[in-house]
Amino acid sequence: MPAGAETILNVGIAQPDLGSLDPHRTAQTPDMAIIGWMYNGLVRFKPGSVDPRTIEPDLAESWEASADKLTWTFRLRKGVMFNNGFGEFTAEDAVFSLKRAADPKTSAFSSDYADFESITALDPSTVQIKLRKPIPSVLGKLTPYLAGNIVSKKAVEALGDGFRGKGGGTGPFAVAEYKPNVSLTLVANKSYFRGAPKIDKIVYKYILSDATRDLAYTSGEIDLLYGRHDVKWVERMKEDKHTVVDVFRPAELAQIYLNTTKKPLNDLRVRQAIAHGLNASEFIKFKGPGITLPPVSVIPGGYLGTDEQAPLLPFDPEKSKKLLAEAGYPNGINLKVIQTSLPSSLFTMQVVQAQLKRVGVNLQVDVVDHPTYHAQIRKDLSDIVQYAAGRFPVADTYLTQFFHSRSTVGTPTAVTNFSHCAVADAEIDAARVETDGAKQVELWKTAQRKLIENVCSVPLYEQMQLWARRDKLDYGFKFEGSMTLGPLITEMATLK
Repeated sequence: MPAGAETILNVGIAQPDLGSLDPHRTAQTPDMAIIGWMYNGLVRFKPGSVDPRTIEPDLAESWEASADKLTWTFRLRKGVMFNNGFGEFTAEDAVFSLKRAADPKTSAFSSDYADFESITALDPSTVQIKLRKPIPSVLGKLTPYLAGNIVSKKAVEALGDGFRGKGGGTGPFAVAEYKPNVSLTLVANKSYFRGAPKIDKIVYKYILSDATRDLAYTSGEIDLLYGRHDVKWVERMKEDKHTVVDVFRPAELAQIYLNTTKKPLNDLRVRQAIAHGLNASEFIKFKGPGITLPPVSVIPGGYLGTDEQAPLLPFDPEKSKKLLAEAGYPNGINLKVIQTSLPSSLFTMQVVQAQLKRVGVNLQVDVVDHPTYHAQIRKDLSDIVQYAAGRFPVADTYLTQFFHSRSTVGTPTAVTNFSHCAVADAEIDAARVETDGAKQVELWKTAQRKLIENVCSVPLYEQMQLWARRDKLDYGFKFEGSMTLGPLITEMATLK
């Protein structure tokens, strides 16, 4: 690249258009990747890691917790400026951001902050958070992951609805131009507190078609692209000696949730029959080994508290048929399923449907668009819900959102408990206040065993995140994971 030339990173993403740059409202993978380049949290994961043990200072220089872990005090960096002329970051912005994240009217993740009793600015550079009870992942809720991103109060108030397409963070890049259905251009924040980025501009191109996106990469139009979860695609990309395929965590665990309150799924034997009728190895074969991993529990592997040796029920079609007969269904059963039309998810359900048909479980699948799917599964219209998700990598978060009775769909505190299971509430609650780390992990493992014994869900596979890049793009750190589900482009990244 000629000396003095503008360094432009071109990115191709499988999305027709921008969703939202408001980090408190969106969890779409394509948006999360950009948000990761624009914002900071009070603390952050060490770049390239998703291990909670690597959490380090970000907008907060330091912090301390009271002995009972109910009061947390953060001392903030001084002189940090927001992008796009929105002034200096202060404790007022941090308090505004976290209160906004905790408000269901302004945040899609307010339930994560239900145990925050108060958030106060003690002075312009000190923030104090008081909790109603200890939270195992309190620091995780303050990382730049989903609602932990710190926004500019002035930007939110000044831009109104325009904040969705502009944003307002302190990160290494800021929005310069948005072309609907075409691209979003970011420019380097030359006054970034960790140093000016070496990449001057990022052009984020919306290319929904896999074939068109691949062609844009091979022709040199883009340097970094969202990958296809297809082992043949991976093999083809790796044939190019100048291409690096990044396979990284957090993995998204795909599983089917069985509504234990609906007949015949209220019979444990029927749920066991479904579990024994599903063959995880077939999913690995179809999805691609290496980029897809077998499940280890009802929460993803690698989390703090995951039972990596959990007693998942094995594939055993004969036992499956026998259990159905014992439950009074020797001729099989019929179940209704609402399914999203998103190709990858639909393919998974088609495999589930084919496998279960062999043992006498017939799924009547109603395919709908993605927004309709989300609306209907939250109204208990589907006997079985297929859902793939990754969360902050501490067992409490996943167990609480998917398996605690407070999170049951159709209730005032609903999150994503589609199974209506409540068998592990005691262990989940006890682990949240347990101060002994070893005892806390054992409580989480007991919760997982209870959920597996009651077959609240059936894990299918873990799908790793997958992107590809030219080898001239160097992130500047060892890349093993990213909570934004996309590569982190920071001040350390270089493009040769």
